[in-house]
Amino acid sequence: MPLDTGDTGFMLIATALVMIMTPGLAFFYGGLVNKKNVLTVMMQSYVSMGISTILWVSVGYSLCFSGDTLFGIIGDLDMAFLIGIGPSDLYGGAEGTIPLLLFVVYQMMFAVITPALITGAFVDRITFKAYLIFLVAWQILVYYPFVHMIWGGGMLADWGVLDFAGGIVVHTLAGMAALASVIYVGKRKVQDTGAHNVPFVAIGAALLWFGWFGFNAGSALAVNEVTAVAFINTQIAAAFAAITWLLLAWYNDEKPSFVELLIGMIAGLATITPAAGFVTPQSAMIIGVAAGLVCYYAVVFRKKKGLDDALDVWGVHGVGGALGIVMLGVLASESIGGQNGLYHGDQTFFLVQLAGLALACVWAFAFTYGMLMLIDKVTPVKVSDEAEQADLDMVLHGEAAYTE
Repeated sequence: MPLDTGDTGFMLIATALVMIMTPGLAFFYGGLVNKKNVLTVMMQSYVSMGISTILWVSVGYSLCFSGDTLFGIIGDLDMAFLIGIGPSDLYGGAEGTIPLLLFVVYQMMFAVITPALITGAFVDRITFKAYLIFLVAWQILVYYPFVHMIWGGGMLADWGVLDFAGGIVVHTLAGMAALASVIYVGKRKVQDTGAHNVPFVAIGAALLWFGWFGFNAGSALAVNEVTAVAFINTQIAAAFAAITWLLLAWYNDEKPSFVELLIGMIAGLATITPAAGFVTPQSAMIIGVAAGLVCYYAVVFRKKKGLDDALDVWGVHGVGGALGIVMLGVLASESIGGQNGLYHGDQTFFLVQLAGLALACVWAFAFTYGMLMLIDKVTPVKVSDEAEQADLDMVLHGEAAYTE
C-alpha cells in the first residue's frame, strides 16, 4: 500500500496539535501558581520540549518501538539516533500509510508532555538541577517501558491490555509519579495563594482542549471512522465532565468558579483518553459524568488527607486516567474498536485492564519515589526553606515574570 497523503496530512496536523499542548500546559500551570513562581513552573514544561526530544531521538524511540527484551518490558537500541529509518519508510511496513518518521515525531510529542504533567504536583519545591535529572531518569525507567509494553508490542500488549491514547501510558503514570513526588518532598512552607492569573489558566486550558483532538483522534494514525469517533468522544467527555464538576463545586462552594470548570474539563479529557477510539459516543457521555464525579471527590479526598499536590495532578490525571482504563474495560464496544468490555459480556478483558492498571500504579509510584531518593544523594531535590519563601523565579532562574 503506497503512502496515503490524506492520512499523512492529518497526522502532520495531529502532531502539531499535540506539540502545542505542552506550551498550553505551561500557561495552565503558570496561571494557577503564585506570581513569584510563574517562570519556574513554565520553564519545567518548556525545557521538556528540548530535553525529551533529544532523549527520544537518541534512545527513546528505539527502546519503545524496536525489538523486545527483558520479557517484553523494553525494546533494544537497534534504532538509536534513528539509525536505519529512511524518509521513504512507512510505519507498519508495506501496509503502512504514513511515513515512519512522522510516527516517530508524533510519539515524541507524547514523550514531551507526559513528564511535564507531573510538575504541577510539586510546584514551589523542586530545584531545577534535580528536575533535569528526574526528567531523563523518569522517562527511561517509567515512561519508555510502558510505551513499549502497551504500544510497542510488549508484555501488556500480549496480555491484551488496550490504551487508545494514554490512560495508563500518560495519565496514570504521571499521576502516580505526582503522588510519590508529593509524599517525598512534603508540604510547601508558604501558603498557597491560589491562581494568580485566571486568563492564563483559560488560555492554557483552551490550548490543551484544542490539542487533545490531535492527542486522541490522532492516535488512530489514519483518517477513518475510528478517527471520527475518537474526535467526537473527546468533545463529549470534556463537556460532560466540565459541567458535572462545575455543578458539584458550585453546590459546595456556593459560587460557580471558572477555574473549577476548567479543571473539570481537563479531568474529562484525561478520562476519555484511553477509551476514545474504543467506545460509543453514548458511553463517552457516561465517562464524562463519571470523570466529573470521581475526579472531583478524589481532589476532595486529597485535601482531607493533607497531601500538597499543588495542582491536583494525581486527582485529575492519575485518577482520571485510571478511571478511563476501568471504564474502557466495562464499556468497550466491538462495533467501534473490535473489543467488547464487561457490559457486552467480556469479563476477561475487564480483568486484564485492571491487571495492567495495577502494574502501572505500583511501578510508577515505586520507581518515582526511589528515583527521588537517589537524586537527593547527588543534588538536593527540594529547594531551601529560604528560597521557597523568597521569589523562586529570581532564586532559580534570575528572572521575573512581572516587574513591579
